Amino acid sequence: MTLQGKLFCSIYRSSRRSEMYLFVARATGLDAVPKVLLEQCGKLVHVSDMILDPKRPLARADVSKVMDEIRDKGFYLQMPPPPDEDLFLAAGHPDNPRGKPS
Repeated sequence: MTLQGKLFCSIYRSSRRSEMYLFVARATGLDAVPKVLLEQCGKLVHVSDMILDPKRPLARADVSKVMDEIRDKGFYLQMPPPPDEDLFLAAGHPDNPRGKPS
């Protein structure tokens, strides 16, 4: 199997923020990730290793962008998806100041 055009990466989950993931090249690991970012992530939990391939899409990110950022910056940070607006607007949701139950 050839890895030409592909990238072997490791994926880590942030212990501080739900659904935040850090993708790094498997060969270099977390060495290229800025210290301040590592501190903001809290304890990183290794989730998986995978081969990124431009022909195989990722669920929440453009695989080509992920690969480019890992090659250029040494990492790709996948932020949590935006909150569900309907859930946020629901009466009683703690983050909605106007969502007081009637």
